[in-house]
Amino acid sequence: MKTALFAALAAVTLAPVAAAQTAPAPAPAAPAAAAAAKFNLDTPIQDIVADAKAKAALEANLPGITTHESYEMFKGMSLNQLSGYAADKLTPEVLAKTAKALAEVK
Repeated sequence: MKTALFAALAAVTLAPVAAAQTAPAPAPAAPAAAAAAKFNLDTPIQDIVADAKAKAALEANLPGITTHESYEMFKGMSLNQLSGYAADKLTPEVLAKTAKALAEVK
């Protein structure tokens, strides 16, 4: 009798755990991920500059960035990374404006 009671108690207690483990996997990401911007603030600057339209968007918001004397040193960094070193030039407002311009590049 004790064995049957223990088995019933175990079944009731462990049922939610078993059900949670067999829950369906979440649906794959929607096509929005595929439609994500080609360039963003995490894209290395040299990759942005390699695209003529993206370079124009970058230069429009950050004039002279590609001709800066230290360009060769920071071109492998993203704008988000670079903002830690140039917070006076890469303000949140400038970054937001640049992000919007880069997102519009197709």
